[in-house]
Amino acid sequence: MLGKFVKCALVGACLATFGLQAANADTNFPRKQLNIVVPYAPGGASDTVARIYGKEMEKVLGKPVTVTNRTGASGAVGLESVKNSRPDGYTIAYMPVESTMISALGLSTISSNDFTFICRVMTIPAAITVKADAPWNTLEEFLADAKKNPGKIMVGNSGAGSIWHVASAALGQAAGVQFNYVPFDGAAPAVAALLGGNIQAVAVSPSEVKANVDAGQFKVLAVLGDKRSNVVPDVKTSKELGLDVTAMGWGGFAVPKGTPEDVVKVLVDASAKAVQTDAVKNLLKERGFEYAYLNGADTDAFAKDQLAKYNVLIPQLLNK
Repeated sequence: MLGKFVKCALVGACLATFGLQAANADTNFPRKQLNIVVPYAPGGASDTVARIYGKEMEKVLGKPVTVTNRTGASGAVGLESVKNSRPDGYTIAYMPVESTMISALGLSTISSNDFTFICRVMTIPAAITVKADAPWNTLEEFLADAKKNPGKIMVGNSGAGSIWHVASAALGQAAGVQFNYVPFDGAAPAVAALLGGNIQAVAVSPSEVKANVDAGQFKVLAVLGDKRSNVVPDVKTSKELGLDVTAMGWGGFAVPKGTPEDVVKVLVDASAKAVQTDAVKNLLKERGFEYAYLNGADTDAFAKDQLAKYNVLIPQLLNK
């Protein structure tokens, strides 16, 4: 009987020690480098936000934070890589609005429900942009030409089924016109294609064309937001021009579902500090993004609403 008692005591002590070690492991998170996966090409809005966020997270966590760009399938390739990674908090996904759209597009079975959110950082409207020497000076002229020539005007976007693709499709639906939608692996390649004259317009954010507008290479015909953009304040919104259409991108960060709660809490708390720094707020303002911080739980709820919305809207817009 005493032997059994001793064995039980030893087992209990071992379990207690193991539990303490596990708790300490969580408490000590992170113990090594973290990596943020951006599912789009370098240079776009997603990449810009991820890099400043990563820089500020390094300061808060005291560990290196790298950024990896993994493109393809409107973000599905990069997001799949994070979903399938070890759920230990060391691999973080930049979560664009497309994370709530991919499943409805039939590009992948992945969705925002496969992740636990850390935070939302910003929102951003779409803008219809053409070259400075294009024959259209107003959105009305652009749409009138599109109506006369169905499918002729090529409009670039950041990927098939991306928010910027949906933005131009929503505009076309509202105006009763048909564009020729040209997908790219991110906004930056789409902007480069417009600059090279390979397409006639892009539907991306104002911030992603700001440098070209400032250089006199592009002109923005309309902003598809609820209010005018600080980047191009003189450009009217589609609603001001009589079209009831809005399209908003947003960005946040998440880890794979199944990541330990203690680890998630560390990342949520660190994000709250990192995102609310002047460095992040100033960059967002400079790039024309709207500062729109939400904590992890609130972002989870927001993403679920977005997922439900696009599961209805996307089939209507894209005839899926």
